[in-house]
Amino acid sequence: MTSRHAHDDTRWELGPVAGPSEPRDHAGLSTPVPESVNLPPRLDTAVTALTEMRGSAVSFTVQPDPESVTEARHFAVSRLAEWDLLELADDVGLVVSELVTNALRHSGGVNSSGRPGVDVHREGVYGDPADPLGSAPAAIRLRLGHEAPWLLCAIMDASRSAPRRREPDYIAETGRGLHLVESFSVRWGWRGLDHGKVVWALFRSP
Repeated sequence: MTSRHAHDDTRWELGPVAGPSEPRDHAGLSTPVPESVNLPPRLDTAVTALTEMRGSAVSFTVQPDPESVTEARHFAVSRLAEWDLLELADDVGLVVSELVTNALRHSGGVNSSGRPGVDVHREGVYGDPADPLGSAPAAIRLRLGHEAPWLLCAIMDASRSAPRRREPDYIAETGRGLHLVESFSVRWGWRGLDHGKVVWALFRSP
C-alpha cells in the first residue's frame, strides 16, 4: 500500500504527520493512540467546525447494524461525486469503512455476535452543537467537510475511549484498521468531546 503522507501541503501548515512515539507491541496487543493536541490552527478550526456541523459539512447517522458500513461508504462516495472528488473515492471509502466498523464494534453499536447492542441510539436532541450526539449512548455520526483541495472525514461516537493501534498480524483477519487509515489519509487523529469522541482523517485531492 502507498502512504498518502506525501501529499502534505504547507497551505494547511500540517506539521509532522507522526504522533508521539510509542513502544511497539507484540502482534495482537494494542496501545491507545494519543489524543490529537496542538493541531495547526487551520486544521484545528476545521475539525471543530465539522463536529459542530458548521459551514458546508454533511452528516449521516450510522444505524446499529453491520450493513451500515456499506451504507456509510455509499453516502461518502455519493457526496464525493457531488463535489467532483471521485478520485478520492477509493481512499475515502476504505477509511470510512474502517472507522465506522471500529465505532460499531467499540461503542456498543454492534456486539460480538454482530447484533445491535443494548440501549443503542436512544433518541436525543441532535441540533445542539454543545451535545452533537444528543446524549445517545452509542450514536454514531459520519461527517464530511470539503474545502478545496482538502476533504475532512470524521466519525463521532459516544465512547470516550481512545482508538487503539494494534501491531499488524498479517495472518489475522482483523486488526489492521488504523494502519489503513494512516496509510490512506494525509493525516488522522482523534479528539475527546463532552459526549464522546471524534476520529478524523484528512485527504487531499490530486
